Amino acid sequence: MKKILVLNGPNLNLLGVREKSIYGSQDFLSYFEELKTRFSTVQLEYFQSNSEGRLIDKIHEVGFAYDGIVMNAGAYTHTSIAIGDAIAAVQTPVIEVHISNVHQREEFRHHSFLAKNCKGVICGFGLDSYRLGIEALLVL
Repeated sequence: MKKILVLNGPNLNLLGVREKSIYGSQDFLSYFEELKTRFSTVQLEYFQSNSEGRLIDKIHEVGFAYDGIVMNAGAYTHTSIAIGDAIAAVQTPVIEVHISNVHQREEFRHHSFLAKNCKGVICGFGLDSYRLGIEALLVL
């Protein structure tokens, strides 16, 4: 059975209550349950932190043992060289995902410090960006 970690960064614990016009009204934990049902032959795990260091620690923890990571680093995408370096340092493939189309938003969101070390980037499909990320990992 393949093992995939869904890894969320800062403020994504507030999905369903924050900026609903951008991120929708569904909370992530209920969506994650839908993902586990949809991908019942995959061992899906979920971790969220608002702390950059804890996200890096998690990448290191699973980065040599899991079959993939689907990561939405939130605002750290646009600021964290350290998370990009952590992705480069591990063997597990990472798919960067975003709920919104970051290229339709503020200019600072157009650059990712993670993308060059990821297998791919998916953005703009709402929570389904995570489903698409998992599907991408399953065909690698």
